[in-house]
Amino acid sequence: MTISDLKNKNLILLETISGSRSFGLATENSDTDIRGVYYLPKEDFFGLNYIPQISNETNDITYYEIGRFVELLQKNNPNILEVLASPEDCIQHKNPLMDLLKPEDFLSKLCKDTFAGYAISQIKKAKGLNKKILNPIDKERKSILDFCYVLQNQGSIQLKKWLSENGKVQEQCGLVSIDNTKGMFALFYDESRDLNYKGTIQNEEANQVSVSSVPKEEKPVAYLFCNLDAYSTYCKDYREYWKWVSERNEDRYNVNQTHGQNYDSKNMMHTIRLLQSCEQIFKTNSLQIRVENRDELLDIKAGNWSYEAVMQKAENLIKSIEHYHSVSTLPENPDLEKTTRILVEIREQLYGS
Repeated sequence: MTISDLKNKNLILLETISGSRSFGLATENSDTDIRGVYYLPKEDFFGLNYIPQISNETNDITYYEIGRFVELLQKNNPNILEVLASPEDCIQHKNPLMDLLKPEDFLSKLCKDTFAGYAISQIKKAKGLNKKILNPIDKERKSILDFCYVLQNQGSIQLKKWLSENGKVQEQCGLVSIDNTKGMFALFYDESRDLNYKGTIQNEEANQVSVSSVPKEEKPVAYLFCNLDAYSTYCKDYREYWKWVSERNEDRYNVNQTHGQNYDSKNMMHTIRLLQSCEQIFKTNSLQIRVENRDELLDIKAGNWSYEAVMQKAENLIKSIEHYHSVSTLPENPDLEKTTRILVEIREQLYGS
């Protein structure tokens, strides 16, 4: 079933403009997102063709089957609660049956986890992005040799530097593990190339150093420490960084680079908005999605706030949410029995008792 089928068969119960335009944060470049609710033809609902959600290819138009919609409302899903609380001037079509579903029947203390919890996850994501922007990783991947050090006097120097300064090559090195230590090796060197040492590593892709069989009479020329933990951390960071580079939205990234604040300003604007919505829910027992501080939020989106200032505002909102949540008169969870009865009543009127 497609969106066209929903419209042609008059199955749409609610259709509303959502996102930035419903929040009052739209600019001339903002997209128009559509969200809605539908019901299935009787034979599909009672048969084997239940479809919980229908979207277009870009997911900027999405409709939810009425049962799935109520299920997500009962879970206090922020996006779905915001659809139900859409401003009147955003609603393009509404079946009178949808008036049976009221936000106040669903709002509960669970919103702390769904609204603020999601926002906090976005803050962590923003901090990770901040780290990636401020600490780019070279495309040329380091090898484990870059994490090997030779003990010298009261300190150490990189193995690569030690080899260069002493006119040696890693291929003629032989390593022997030192008992009762982690990452420590005695380093031997084969000037004659007759002892067939394996070298420090066998190839640039190696994930650990090589150990060799060394005659007992041989004397170590140095002692080596391989920081395998640091190498493992580097490999993880390298994979994550270049995965992020390959998947990032270049247009948004370039905007963030232009304002130079080292965070995804659009994402953080919506994170602050979400925290403000959560605070409002516990202060007023209601959800008003059209913002009252449009200029401030758009200022954040434009990158006019420092990363530290945005993080401080987020932390202040989280503290406020904790306080109002602790004194809120909202129930711990939505009344599942009551809201399920409402869904049954809607279905009975749609399909006939």
